[in-house]
Amino acid sequence: MSSRARAVHQISRPQGFPTAADFAFVDEALPTPEEGTALVENLYLSVDPYHREAMDGHWELHAPLEGRSIGRVLASRAAGLSAGDIVFHREGWRTHALIRPDEARVMRPAPGVPLSAYLGVLGGTGLSAYVGLVEIARVRPGDTVFISAAAGGVGSAAGQLARLLGAGRVIGSAGSAAKVKHLTEDLGFDAAFDYHDGPVGELLRRAAPEGIDVYLDNVGGDHLEGAIAAMRDHGRIAWCGAVAQYNSAEPPPAPRNLFDVVEKSIRLQGFLVRDYPHLRDELEAFLVPHLQAGRAVPDETVVEGFDNVVDAFLGMLRGANTGKMIVKLGEV
Repeated sequence: MSSRARAVHQISRPQGFPTAADFAFVDEALPTPEEGTALVENLYLSVDPYHREAMDGHWELHAPLEGRSIGRVLASRAAGLSAGDIVFHREGWRTHALIRPDEARVMRPAPGVPLSAYLGVLGGTGLSAYVGLVEIARVRPGDTVFISAAAGGVGSAAGQLARLLGAGRVIGSAGSAAKVKHLTEDLGFDAAFDYHDGPVGELLRRAAPEGIDVYLDNVGGDHLEGAIAAMRDHGRIAWCGAVAQYNSAEPPPAPRNLFDVVEKSIRLQGFLVRDYPHLRDELEAFLVPHLQAGRAVPDETVVEGFDNVVDAFLGMLRGANTGKMIVKLGEV
């Protein structure tokens, strides 16, 4: 076991798109567990779009950062945590962490399901998709569902969940022809389009000429405007994220057709997945059998090595990933 630990600190606030210069790798002595704590060696780290928002003020400068992580307990002086336990916790962006029992969840991965899936389709990413579709939009059998940023972590999970929930037609937008192909050929989307190919509203009308019933919004901006225009009466919009404006110094113009929400009796609701931890077990009970049977897949891009965590994060913001972006540090 190494006697050193490494962590990433944010050292400056970005103006627009972040760069590697906004971060620093910090080496430090391996911490020793005190009474009530356990030392965890991280195996998988999650980098997520919400981290970009955290960079603007939620994260303290020159300090370890927050992020979903899966690790192995190396040594423990805490009741309920034993050496060898595999745990989920939020002390990410570092190789090792000291955690308390109330900060960790001992994991019991389901047979046939990779551990990394618990940071992706069975983690906060998949839970975001599940909450949006089930709790907020209340997808019904036969619905036409549109998902933006569909080749990302939340989007790729949402497309598969929508199909399993009985949606009649699932449509996605993505940022390249290769991703469009991935959605339709690998993930079961009925149709998809590259949003660079024209106005989103026009592309969506071609993909759903009879309109849509549900929109899971991960983008905002022109995607939200296009979805409102394409939505049938009494449609439902679950607003999960707004990646279109995360790196912009100026917010995008609001959708110009917001009053259509009134005219069509559309329900539009934003949500934060952190308010729905009680649905995690429900998600697992629903999705694990489908993963085990191959009816759903843990779509992910895995980057190897702690030295590449910042590059993985910046790549995710640029759309370099398909599915969930995960950094792998070690083996179980």
